[in-house]
Amino acid sequence: MSSKEIRAALAEKLLAPMVIVMIVLAFVVGVLWQKVDFLQKGTTATVAGTQTGTTATPAPAPTISLSQIKDLFGKDLIKFGDGNRKVLFAEISDPSCPYCHAAGGENHSIAQNLGPNFKLVSDGGTYVAPVSEMRKLVDSGQASFVWIYYPGHGNGEMGTKALYCANEKGKFWDVHDLLMSDKGYDLLNNTVKNDKTQSGALADFLKPAIDSNFLKGCLDSGKYDQRLGDDMTIAKSLNVQGTPGFFVNQNVFPGAYSYTDLKSTVDAALKS
Repeated sequence: MSSKEIRAALAEKLLAPMVIVMIVLAFVVGVLWQKVDFLQKGTTATVAGTQTGTTATPAPAPTISLSQIKDLFGKDLIKFGDGNRKVLFAEISDPSCPYCHAAGGENHSIAQNLGPNFKLVSDGGTYVAPVSEMRKLVDSGQASFVWIYYPGHGNGEMGTKALYCANEKGKFWDVHDLLMSDKGYDLLNNTVKNDKTQSGALADFLKPAIDSNFLKGCLDSGKYDQRLGDDMTIAKSLNVQGTPGFFVNQNVFPGAYSYTDLKSTVDAALKS
């Protein structure tokens, strides 16, 4: 066999393994790219067996019924309005979750850091924070809203209990807006970190919104320790496994969607 024939035979033997390696590499790159894409779009939530992030199209029809969403307004949850309005919003959230902060519309720094898709309209971007728009409809009496805790990031327990305490005094949104600010995010994730001994630091931070003595006493009492688990159980019953997660009636939007992606669903419900 000539040297030319030997080279041809070797090339033929090496070709098949090289093709296999190229196919495997292409698959791995595709999977990694998908994961990066998901991270850029927000924390994903698995609903009805489907994973999705922030996209212009909601997930396929969930297995959640409208009656299940209405029933939330009869449970011991933070809520505004009742289950009889045409539009019912449910937010599954964690005050330590960065994408929840983006959706809240109060943390301009984190919205910038998450990427151009989350740059707020007020900062020259295109992202419309959904929570802010929901609140407008709730305040006008056109919609109702329920807030449910789920540990999407891991450091939100003390912040959530502060929200429960604030709700007693009609100060939920006041405390919410401080917690969902840049300073609130830093405090919960880098100082408090679910540490009950940090109740004083948390109460002091929130004193512009609520009496710090009341809040510290409420946090130290442990009265809402069990409530965290109750909220989580309810969130799981809605097939939510991440934050943020939103419902517009029975329609699910798992991720930090811009309100522009929810608006057509909201408008259709208002006209029904």
